[in-house]
Amino acid sequence: MPVPGWKGLVGYRSAMRRVVVCTLLDVCCVLAFVIIGRHTHGNGDSLAGIWHTAWPFLAGLAIGLAAVRYWRQPAAIRPAGLGAWIGAAGAGMVIRVLAGQGTALAFIGVTIAFLALFILGWRVVALVSSHLRH
Repeated sequence: MPVPGWKGLVGYRSAMRRVVVCTLLDVCCVLAFVIIGRHTHGNGDSLAGIWHTAWPFLAGLAIGLAAVRYWRQPAAIRPAGLGAWIGAAGAGMVIRVLAGQGTALAFIGVTIAFLALFILGWRVVALVSSHLRH
């Protein structure tokens, strides 16, 4: 005799797995940005240094994802991808300034471009590969 609600539980687990994987991909994009930037500028690769630079962008990412309720469609370019990108780059930069970490115009441009390429980019790749499979 089948367990009542079994299919609903499987669907829930699948949806939760998708949210977790998408969140991890977005976090990895932000961490890649920070690690590459710190390495390029010779700021060191210590965990404390990486955290010091990353936390405003990770907080901005969380704000952006929550604002668009990304868990509904975490791999979607719109609204989840745009929310993640604008949150990480926009809110992250504001948080960085408020935390006294400073910015420069070139840094803002690189931040916007890199995070757009990576945060939106993995979603584009996922969308295209999904269409190719079907």
